[in-house]
Amino acid sequence: MAIFRIKLSLILTYFVFAILLNSVGTVILQVIHTYQITKEAASVLEGFKDIPIAVVSFLIAAWLPRLGYKNAMLIGVSLLLLGCLLMPVLPSFWTTKLLFLLVGASFALVKVSVYASIGVITQNQAEHASLLNTIEGFFMLGVLSGYWFFAYFMDPLNPASDSWLQVYWWLAALAGINLLLLVSTYFPALTLAPAKNAASDFLEMLQLVYRPLVFVFVLSAFLYVLMEQGIGSWLPTFNNEVLGLPNQISVQLTSIFAASLALGRLLAGVVLKYISWYLLLNICLAGMALLIVLTLPLTQDIQLAESLSLLNAPLAAYLFPMIGLFMAPVYPVINSVILNALPKTKHAAMTGLIVVFSALGGTTGSIITGFTFAKFSGQTAFYFTLLPLSLLALSLYLLAQLRQNRQV
Repeated sequence: MAIFRIKLSLILTYFVFAILLNSVGTVILQVIHTYQITKEAASVLEGFKDIPIAVVSFLIAAWLPRLGYKNAMLIGVSLLLLGCLLMPVLPSFWTTKLLFLLVGASFALVKVSVYASIGVITQNQAEHASLLNTIEGFFMLGVLSGYWFFAYFMDPLNPASDSWLQVYWWLAALAGINLLLLVSTYFPALTLAPAKNAASDFLEMLQLVYRPLVFVFVLSAFLYVLMEQGIGSWLPTFNNEVLGLPNQISVQLTSIFAASLALGRLLAGVVLKYISWYLLLNICLAGMALLIVLTLPLTQDIQLAESLSLLNAPLAAYLFPMIGLFMAPVYPVINSVILNALPKTKHAAMTGLIVVFSALGGTTGSIITGFTFAKFSGQTAFYFTLLPLSLLALSLYLLAQLRQNRQV
């Protein structure tokens, strides 16, 4: 029962953060209309989210086992609750930046704690990979729910309306429930080496990067998140400006991307019982490339129905977001590969590096996509994804070789 409560706490914590973290694309679309700002200005929201994730993870990840994973999650959820309450009370673009700054800093605490806690409560690699995929699957269900939460509060007849800000009262309530569950749940303590100073813990985390296996892994994580956030953050705007769909429908159809990611991760947990992780990921990369090449030409010269709805949107609006089905397994699989190659006492430090390079990749992907979108076109911005995809294929080959050599 105790382990079940811990798993439930981890899942709910991740679910709440999933909604806020992946609302960037929706919020970018809304602040452009509500606060009348440019795409270039709106693109910095990804940075306000990801840079705090990187900085906080980089500075304190190695020290978190001593703070306690439960305490770290309590702090993180409390900051998220504060950010949600500020949005409808003080509506402005600056408040939006502050929200994502708080969400980013909080998620750094939460992700390191969640990933490290998985290592504490599981007994072997199979259990670890299973629970990690389950939690990441619920994360994507949170992302999926978020699109519909936000869309429900949008005014389809007045794109500039700030009615969408009312969603944050409900998100604050969900964070409050999460906080109560965490307070009432017992987390087992991790057996640690004798205490060192913070500088020593920090140095040990940095030294992990010198291991070739770890270096290639963080490169892979960076490239993957660059692609996922580049597409996810700008897909609502792509639907709106390239396909000509209304704001509300643009966001609702973006939920296909999140649903595909959730389904892909849940299916991966089954498929990995029968084929190797490396073979699965190569199939996924090939599927991504094929979908990009075949689907984006369909976004040219779109003819919209006179009475537009979710059921008669252009074919590309349904097909392109399904790239998430192929993207889905990559991130949790490579995370499980690297964490299982290290002792449990190093999981917090390794997760810190995962979060840092994921955040840097997310910020880079969103900014590059935003500027390419503004200067060229939405199609060009998404075609650009083929470059990091090719580099990721190379880095995964190196990761597989290094992992095999380590086992030998």
